[in-house]
Amino acid sequence: MAEYKSPGVYIEEFDSGSVPIAGVGTSTAGFVGPTERGSVDPQRITSFDDYRRTFGRVTTATFEGSPDPLPSYLTYAVDGFFRNGGSVCYVARVTAGDAVASEAELDGTMVRALGPGLWGDRVRVRVAEAPVGERYNVTVNYWAEGADPDEDEPQKSELYNDLSMTKGAPGYYAKSINGASALVEIDEGAESLPTGEFTLADGDDGGEIGKDDFDGEETQVLSPSMEQRIQRTGLEGLTAVDEVAIVCIPDEAKVDGVAGSLLEHCEGLNDRFAVMQAEQGVTPDTLSGDGLPTSAVSNKGFAAFYYPWLKVLDPFTNVETLVPPGGHVAGVYARTDTNRGVHKAPANEQLRGVQGLEHDIRTSDQDGLNPQSINCIRTFRGRGIRVWGARTTSPNTTWRYVNVRRLFIFIEESLQEGTQWAVFEPNDEPLWARVRQSVTNFLTGVWRDGALQGTTPEQAFYVKCDRTTMTQDDINQGRLIIEVGIAPVRPAEFVIFRITQIMEAPEA
Repeated sequence: MAEYKSPGVYIEEFDSGSVPIAGVGTSTAGFVGPTERGSVDPQRITSFDDYRRTFGRVTTATFEGSPDPLPSYLTYAVDGFFRNGGSVCYVARVTAGDAVASEAELDGTMVRALGPGLWGDRVRVRVAEAPVGERYNVTVNYWAEGADPDEDEPQKSELYNDLSMTKGAPGYYAKSINGASALVEIDEGAESLPTGEFTLADGDDGGEIGKDDFDGEETQVLSPSMEQRIQRTGLEGLTAVDEVAIVCIPDEAKVDGVAGSLLEHCEGLNDRFAVMQAEQGVTPDTLSGDGLPTSAVSNKGFAAFYYPWLKVLDPFTNVETLVPPGGHVAGVYARTDTNRGVHKAPANEQLRGVQGLEHDIRTSDQDGLNPQSINCIRTFRGRGIRVWGARTTSPNTTWRYVNVRRLFIFIEESLQEGTQWAVFEPNDEPLWARVRQSVTNFLTGVWRDGALQGTTPEQAFYVKCDRTTMTQDDINQGRLIIEVGIAPVRPAEFVIFRITQIMEAPEA
């Protein structure tokens, strides 16, 4: 308490007790798969142009169990995500485990391709002296596969002018290139750079890309400053990105076990949702007979499964191409979250950038697919191509709908992040009251947004944090236990009109 010694009026601020809880984001997607080039560290992407600058164009890869290279669908998925309303995603590039990055030595200073693969052998670095003494201009060029560097214009060029060799000086060469370049990184500590043109070499795509490569790993690598840093790849790389709320692996069907890894990733972290898709070529009758793949079944409802594949225009060649629907559907999730909220089922929403479907789904087809938790994409005359299903892959009816599971993810993560202030506070009645008030205020806002049932907050949720939720032993063990119950809204999946004929009453 303040000590007052002179007469007068004093103003004191005090803590009202309630700490606001902010809702976490739900619309950021994570994609995993092969790309033309780039780093294997997950990269934050904010547009398809950003993706193209960072990872290049559509590519092929040699997948485990396939004798010939196959196209990777990741580029199409990212394009579909942004076309359908997505604004931010993370891309984790996948390469074979034994792939090697290209490099060149500039008088003892190593320049390396930013990620492994033969693509780096098509990178050339040109060093020229700048007009001001002891400074340099560096150009980094990249040519696509099949191009002639001596005849064709590079696909991508980067220019770094007026570079200094003095660490800490404006335009320090290593700081200017590393982190800014989408093509190379250069070792620090050089006193000068040799002028001329240098071609990176000895890159290798390695063998086949398998499940372990999609799973990824955490390793220690040397940074350009020769310091150890942690590198996380594949799904393991996305694990460290808390912002990700939707995850999709467009090539999941190409390698056995990858779909299961995706599901384990989402269920294990408990804070993200998997968008999965059927294989190419399967017919409605075959899929209806076979049912949902066991690798896609999530008992707790952390995944949804979509069918059929989409016909889209290749963003680089404008040629019609058949692609899996996951990226476009993830964009619909993001668009629905932004426009309506995570509590709205991402269904009865039009798919953008789609020319047609691999198979046109009729009502009779969906009669066999919907009960098996296979969400259909359908064409409706005058209404376009729409997502026409909102079920998770869970056999448990509690978690039947996509929006219910994603609402719980949103609320649980918001509460977890928004009550960190309570850790190590005195575990007694004043703390319990503050926690109850904070959670109640947050859930009241969620209810007002239309995410919870009931005409009053009392009907929509309850919050308990008192002697009924924890024993003295719990308190002695340092446990603060809050019990929360919510009544989520569920989608009107079947709209039924019951119509009868009103017979005119006979005259008296």
